[in-house]
Amino acid sequence: MNKIGLFVSAVILLASSVDAGAEDLHGRVEHGYADSGGVKIHYATLGKGPLVIMIHGFPDYWYTWRHQMEALGDSRQVVAIDMRGYNRSDKPAGVDQYRMPLLVADVRAVITHLKKEKAIIVGHDWGGAVAWSFAMAHPKVCDKLVILNLPHPWGLGRELANNPDQQKNSQYARDFQKPGAHEKLSARGLSRWVKDKAAKEKYRAAFERSDFEAMLNYYKANYPRPPYKAPEGSPPKVQAPVLMFHGLKDWALLPGALNDTWKWLDKDLTLVTVPGSGHFVQQDAAETVSRTMKSWLELQEKAASQP
Repeated sequence: MNKIGLFVSAVILLASSVDAGAEDLHGRVEHGYADSGGVKIHYATLGKGPLVIMIHGFPDYWYTWRHQMEALGDSRQVVAIDMRGYNRSDKPAGVDQYRMPLLVADVRAVITHLKKEKAIIVGHDWGGAVAWSFAMAHPKVCDKLVILNLPHPWGLGRELANNPDQQKNSQYARDFQKPGAHEKLSARGLSRWVKDKAAKEKYRAAFERSDFEAMLNYYKANYPRPPYKAPEGSPPKVQAPVLMFHGLKDWALLPGALNDTWKWLDKDLTLVTVPGSGHFVQQDAAETVSRTMKSWLELQEKAASQP
């Protein structure tokens, strides 16, 4: 496995703390829908100010961001979406309905619906893949980029082509790409990773409203298939400053893929590795992620305001 060539650690303590009342967030957010080419995208919004769009991964829904919404909602409008196929968003049929350009268009539709010109884009897992793609496709709209446990697509593609450990640990994705794989899924099984008992019940209800086949269409439409080949050429460089979190106990996405991320960026990168956390770092290390995210945004805004 490749060793990470650069660690830029940022664990910044704030006087403020993550609100312990995050579990009550369901009753305090406002809900809405944006139209994305005829597909309704549900979102939950909290606070006022600069727009922050938060995009969940698999298997998840908007509520995964409850701690970060609490931390940022005092000075920003934080909007967490349900990706198409999940919870209260529409669930169009067919693999082609889940290809990356349409997922990027969903995020653009939410920003347009909210009458904003730009946004801070935050994504985890598949939401991270969409966030990376959005930043490359819409550089003038992506003000800042925050990624949680999803290496840059070029880094992941390189590891799939060259790293036997990553190839082995991606067997789950190959299984998800098989016909009928969704028939093995259940709301109870998909929510098994959720540690908080009160939240787990909310997750089960959200997954019962979701489409399991649609969830796996993300893998069928976008995840590389063997024989794996390293990406050719160079992607458009991300023009926004980037903050990355990576829980090092993530067995599905190994940290070797983080190597060389800086080659695909045009602005500064802050990389925060979290040794005790797994794939769902926004919940495993909620306070660290929330505080660091808020601090980083404030530092970026302060730097931008200086002559």
